[in-house]
Amino acid sequence: MVEDERDGDERPMTPEESLALIATQAEKTRREIGPNPAVLLAVWGLVWLFGFGLIYLSAPPTALMPLWAAGAITVAGFAGAMVYSAIYGIRTGRGVRGPSRLVGAMYGWSWMIAFGGLAVVNTALIRLGLDTDLIPLLWSGTSLMLTGLMYLAGGMLWQSRLQYGLGVWIIACGAASVLAGGPHNFLVLSLAGGGGFLVASLVFLVRAR
Repeated sequence: MVEDERDGDERPMTPEESLALIATQAEKTRREIGPNPAVLLAVWGLVWLFGFGLIYLSAPPTALMPLWAAGAITVAGFAGAMVYSAIYGIRTGRGVRGPSRLVGAMYGWSWMIAFGGLAVVNTALIRLGLDTDLIPLLWSGTSLMLTGLMYLAGGMLWQSRLQYGLGVWIIACGAASVLAGGPHNFLVLSLAGGGGFLVASLVFLVRAR
């Protein structure tokens, strides 16, 4: 008798409730298996903000800690961000087939190819006798220019205005860092560069919600 009463209390779901349940489950599944660009951008934003900020604060006249220690912490942070980016790329391509998979793979390899060539060129310039004071400006300026160009390409490929705008901002930060000179270039990279990634992350988060 109790079982009959319990069955009688159950009622079929309305169309609105069914749609709401489907939307909730779809969003849950998307968050579990799909990468979130907001998280990726936030990771890079924090690495830029604290890494380059720490180097700036370790340079004279502040010198809060040895410069080599600040550099080691920053390198470790960038290495962790690159590992996360690789995981992000693998998750993005999971389950994708056809031309979209090929485009994504080619775009991912373009980052490694471009920065590999950049490292060779910059290293050769240093060995040819580039002034020591110009080395940080060389690496920061050329790296940001290349990063910005890659974001411009990604924005064109996926027709993302936000990604294209981020590329423009990163290129502007690269130019500003060289004009600022050392060690103020690291302050530009920290506040403007890292801040740009964090703002883009926030925009992606708001759009998703």
